[in-house]
Amino acid sequence: MEISLFGFDQTIEDFEASLRRAVDDGFGTYWTPQIFGMDALTAIAVAARAVPGIRVGTSVIPTYPRHPMMLAQQALTTQAATDGRLLLGIGLSHQPVVEGMWGMPFDRPVAHMRDYLEILTPLLHERRVSYAGETLTGRGEITPPPAEAPPVLVAALGPQMLRLAGRMADGTITWMTGPATIAELTAPTITAAAHEAGRPSPAVAVGLPVCVTNDVDAARARADRDFAIYGQLPSYRAMLDREGAATPADVAIIGDATEVADRIGALAGCGATVFAASLFGDRDEQEASREVLVSLRSN
Repeated sequence: MEISLFGFDQTIEDFEASLRRAVDDGFGTYWTPQIFGMDALTAIAVAARAVPGIRVGTSVIPTYPRHPMMLAQQALTTQAATDGRLLLGIGLSHQPVVEGMWGMPFDRPVAHMRDYLEILTPLLHERRVSYAGETLTGRGEITPPPAEAPPVLVAALGPQMLRLAGRMADGTITWMTGPATIAELTAPTITAAAHEAGRPSPAVAVGLPVCVTNDVDAARARADRDFAIYGQLPSYRAMLDREGAATPADVAIIGDATEVADRIGALAGCGATVFAASLFGDRDEQEASREVLVSLRSN
């Protein structure tokens, strides 16, 4: 299982500095989100171009506001700028965002993602597409700079999306999904779908908050405060419920160095192929967490 970092950098300068430190510490992959701050692909094209030697993934680009033809152009341009080091994570976002902020219908999310991949995949690989689906149409050619298609990971939580990702994508990246759910639902569902479709075993990237601490109660309280929204959004709430977790703190990896190392290591046995650690806590706690990750990466 690869050990990687998941950062929430606020500026291009911070992002570049994070990438440089990740390289210095020997990490091979760094993940960045697309929320309401920096545009992830633009930031990757700028920062990762200046920092060789590390793959950079999006976790994740929302599909609804970007037609797959536009995303293919952006992704391939970023691939060219970074010498092929992009991992393209995409996802639906959430109904309150898609409908409430963007004014778009969210009534057929699985059909939307299927149509999205039917358009995005040939564009990434062949630069052309002709497809009319139930929710999206894509016809035409693109001429971005030469670059190989990046791997596409779909943020898939429920069984329908996991089966779709297994059939049509290169893997999944999860967030706030605990080890029992990874072992019982995520990994077996996506892997079976990939094998049935004649595809290689997919990547199963698992993202969770991490804090090495001497004050577990305070760290749990901080996790519930910092990550409160993930206990409210329906898709993440469903994953917490499936895990038997009352709050995000119940799936966050919190404890002393030995406990944190053991819990991260156990994810490989659950089917995770990549672990993406989001460090939280005060400066000392984050440095202690980073030391554990470096030690695991070195094993």
